[in-house]
Amino acid sequence: MIEWRYLGFIDCHSIIMKTTRIHSSAISTLLRAQKIATLDELKVALDTTAPATVFRKLGELGYRTSYSHGGHYYTLDKIIRFNTDGLWSYDSVWFSREGTLLGTLEGFIERSEEGCFSSELKARLHVEVNTSLLKLFKQGRVSREKVRGLYLYCSADPLIQQRQVANRQARSASEGTRAIVMSKDWVSDEIKAAIILFVSLLDEKQRRLFAGLESLQFGHGGDSWIANLLVLDPHTVAKGRRQILERDILLDGVRAEGAGRPGVKKTLPK
Repeated sequence: MIEWRYLGFIDCHSIIMKTTRIHSSAISTLLRAQKIATLDELKVALDTTAPATVFRKLGELGYRTSYSHGGHYYTLDKIIRFNTDGLWSYDSVWFSREGTLLGTLEGFIERSEEGCFSSELKARLHVEVNTSLLKLFKQGRVSREKVRGLYLYCSADPLIQQRQVANRQARSASEGTRAIVMSKDWVSDEIKAAIILFVSLLDEKQRRLFAGLESLQFGHGGDSWIANLLVLDPHTVAKGRRQILERDILLDGVRAEGAGRPGVKKTLPK
């Protein structure tokens, strides 16, 4: 604390600036030593009982609030080293580049190619997520759809949601198909029925490409295995496999590169 003594002429502005430097330094020293701190610990460091003072000084330095432990921990931006998921932890306390748990969940779901089940999010974020996911859903910030009897959380954008659900269903079918071909005992009749149902929803081209993709995963004999499972001609499976390997696939309304009649060379009249 500054000793208030009569020093003759005193510049009050200089005193205020000096006090600010001391307070900021106290926070930096504490957090450099222990990386994270609670509000009460920061109050002690600043010798204050006012939360507003703590947050004002934290704001001057740049800080983050934990998304775990009820947001009760704080650290400085310059201390954090985020991983590829945008997360950082110290002593089992987790921080996110996106700040709050709600914002972090929303970001994970939005960026996912195939949506997220709550169990997957819990494993990646290391916290319970069900209550927060329900809040996001009620606020319209995410959507959800049942896949394999569980809620799959997806983007609130209908087009992104549709793609995420389709990707998840395709992966689920692929995993189930692989397990069946490899004679896994744990594959239930319900999973087998789900795969057959999924394939029945595809058009002829999609069925051929899906079968060809699955065949690639099993090497020699894959065409026959998949053909028997999906009740297809082995030649159809082989064609789908070749199309994928050669990238000979036409998107709706788009020709493959080099397809179609050669362009007509236009010449100007002489």
